[in-house]
Amino acid sequence: MYNDIVISVKNITKTYPLYNSHADRVKETFHPFRKKYHRPFNALNQISFEVRKGEVLGVIGRNGSGKSTLLQILCGILRPTSGSVVVNGRISPLLELGAGFNPEFTGRQNVYLNGAILGLPPEGIEARFDQIADFAGIGEFIDQPVKTYSSGMFLRLAFAVQVLLDPEILVIDEVLAVGDIFFQQKCFVRMNKLIDEGVAVVLVTHDLDVANRFCQRVLVLDRGHLHFLGRPDEATKRYQLLAQEGRFGSIHEVSPKETNLENSYDFQEALAGDRSLSWPDSLYLLDISKAVQVSNGWARCTRFALCDEEGKSCSVFQQGQIASFFYEVELLRDIEVPSGGLAIRDRTGAIFHGKHSIQHGIKVPHFVKTGTRIRFRHDIKLNLAYGEYTIDFGVISIRADCLFPNGMTIYDFEDNHLKILQVSNIGSFIVRPRDELKPLQILFFGLVELPSKCKMTYE
Repeated sequence: MYNDIVISVKNITKTYPLYNSHADRVKETFHPFRKKYHRPFNALNQISFEVRKGEVLGVIGRNGSGKSTLLQILCGILRPTSGSVVVNGRISPLLELGAGFNPEFTGRQNVYLNGAILGLPPEGIEARFDQIADFAGIGEFIDQPVKTYSSGMFLRLAFAVQVLLDPEILVIDEVLAVGDIFFQQKCFVRMNKLIDEGVAVVLVTHDLDVANRFCQRVLVLDRGHLHFLGRPDEATKRYQLLAQEGRFGSIHEVSPKETNLENSYDFQEALAGDRSLSWPDSLYLLDISKAVQVSNGWARCTRFALCDEEGKSCSVFQQGQIASFFYEVELLRDIEVPSGGLAIRDRTGAIFHGKHSIQHGIKVPHFVKTGTRIRFRHDIKLNLAYGEYTIDFGVISIRADCLFPNGMTIYDFEDNHLKILQVSNIGSFIVRPRDELKPLQILFFGLVELPSKCKMTYE
């Protein structure tokens, strides 16, 4: 990343007047003593940040948090009520599908029109036109009026214009989700090339996986305020806690008939008698004092360990070897049904594996009291490509009355759980090729080894 600052935002606020009726607006306009009939609404409130050359800054937040307002201010479409915005470079905005396109013009004419709006001379646009047409991939439609285009064709052409006409700053507002997977892959390849060339990108997205994998920093907006600015993994977890506000927040008492008693038990008794976890020796527990714990205040992580099959601390595994992940959580308030989940990420932040304890079909406790320490152990066979991986884990609380005897659907799960603790990058490990295979055999290629079969015939 370069040190050059291309966008500097200092204490910007955007205020709109809200009126109860149109009559109030008229009365305020003509009142002889300038009486106010409106109440101010801050779409943005004291926002400050910087973007450097070659950096991808993600912007996430719930609907109505001020994301689009912020991008419009960066692009000069809106002016802040107070504060300052300094932009050092030419901005290529992609804020709305087909924005800046004349529907009566052909695709070719709109390429030249948008190039002129961006300040490029006709010869510069001409030199890149074939690249733009090839990237958009709309064929002979390039010479048809854009009012005849599908939304996908609009997107392809609009994106191609912005990323192929030498942008210095690229501002994107949640438009990539419209394209198919092949076009999305092409977009990311092109944007990675631009970033390598020093182009700064400001990206609004609701895709948290994109934010984790693609951004160096992520800004979280909440009701117009800057809630967080920092590492993508921590930012996305803070956003998830914000997004679940207003969901169930108190113990929901149910009768035994409403719960799945076959998969539940008295947790206090089980905790005293169940030693099947084979908790590792304290010598192998890792220092977690620097780990980022994002919580709603209901729980905290107290201990963590990563061990091999013999229960000894390990950070280098061979392909196919089993790794044991241990973590202990202390509850800071009563919860209904706790479930611990573990995720393995690669160096780009992509999740290769993730699974909650409840998804393993094990017995689960109900109505666990404040102060209880819960231990989890995940044994995972590492059929992964060789390389380095990081570890996240989290704890959720599930409503007891959604644990139906026949199981729950994905929709039941999504509607009836509450995230209470998420820990990012608590540790890492390395997977290397199996050394007992001599000469070395290529077991598989790609990211993970999936259970599979292959048959072949010939005549």
